Amino acid sequence: MIDANGTYRTMVGSQEKHLPLVTLSPQLTIALLISVDHGVEFSTVAGRELAELLAPYDVDVVVSVATMGIPLAIEVSRALGLDDYVILQKTPKIHLADAIAEPVKSITTGAPQRLLFDRARVAAVAGRRVGVVDDVISTGASLSAALKLLRSVEAQPVAIGTMLTEASQWRHALGDDARLVHSLGAIPLFRPNPAGELEEDWDGADPEPVQATTGV
Repeated sequence: MIDANGTYRTMVGSQEKHLPLVTLSPQLTIALLISVDHGVEFSTVAGRELAELLAPYDVDVVVSVATMGIPLAIEVSRALGLDDYVILQKTPKIHLADAIAEPVKSITTGAPQRLLFDRARVAAVAGRRVGVVDDVISTGASLSAALKLLRSVEAQPVAIGTMLTEASQWRHALGDDARLVHSLGAIPLFRPNPAGELEEDWDGADPEPVQATTGV
């Protein structure tokens, strides 16, 4: 719910959080989780609780997307007793000149991006059972691109873990893969009503493409 101070109160597993509301356009506001701003203990607990959800799927390696997914990938891997993880990148780096790439468009960036998979890391996932983790699943665009990249190198995604899902558009984007998703919580989008007050939108169909200053 929206608190008197203008934040949105929600649960991330066992942890209560108050998320700032950020307006992306006149018709679209989101509750923003910047996971790296909530401290080490938050990521440790969330990682442990997500690992409990993923443990029945016998995950061999954890994969996530930079940068917000990095702390979560580390903590989930640690809790699962794994010593390796793979990070997909969204920004070009010198070692990614020959990376496997997949286009992706996010609700908070508007502009097209590319998801980059370092060819040197293919052996870490090829033929293995992969658990994909991320802080928030919103439109499902980044996650869809990640799954496509993984399957292109013969990895087997068996489970998806996230701190929060946002509204429900991601279900349409993921299709049959939506059944793989395990979440510690859920948040809506927000739309103004005729009186100008924000109302929860749990459907979230056709959010407007926007150019925002945030980079989640």
